[in-house]
Amino acid sequence: MIAFIIGYFCGSIPFGLVLAKAAGKGDIRSIGSGNIGATNVLRTGSKGLAAGTLLLDLVKGFIPVVLATYLANGQQSLHEAAWGPVPLAAAGAVLGHCFPIWLGFKGGKGVATNAGVAFGLAWEVGAAYALVWIAVLVIVRISSVAGMSAVVAATVAAALLGLDQFVPVLIFIALLIIWLHRANVSRLLKGEEPRVGKAS
Repeated sequence: MIAFIIGYFCGSIPFGLVLAKAAGKGDIRSIGSGNIGATNVLRTGSKGLAAGTLLLDLVKGFIPVVLATYLANGQQSLHEAAWGPVPLAAAGAVLGHCFPIWLGFKGGKGVATNAGVAFGLAWEVGAAYALVWIAVLVIVRISSVAGMSAVVAATVAAALLGLDQFVPVLIFIALLIIWLHRANVSRLLKGEEPRVGKAS
């Protein structure tokens, strides 16, 4: 439970909101999708702020998972438990980003934070996540499609690599992130989902 709490409070730091306000861009919750993630920060017109948000959101998913892994390494049974400290830290980080206590539990959609989680669980899982995310984004230019594809890819990669202890939490996170994108899915079906670099 401690791992979950640490993960949650790390994940709940709203870097996108903080960076945008510090740069004089105002409250990003009042523009675009209203989310606090890098895609919405990009709508301020600042690629630098968006890149900074992306990196920091990734780091806040990576750190609690790596910390939990370090603490669990001395006890193999904990490290291999499907809902041991490492998966709980992973779940906490993503839930913290999506439902931060500081913002009335209204946060982002967890894609960048889950990228950090994936790299923290295993670099191969993170690589699969990043490659699919980038490839789909380059091809279709739709952030939501890239994000949803990446979370599924991470789950599949963990299963194929035999990292069975991480599959349940990755399935949970994937379902959560896809559910949070339900409005995007609706727009996709109508052909109304905006492409990266264009107004929403």
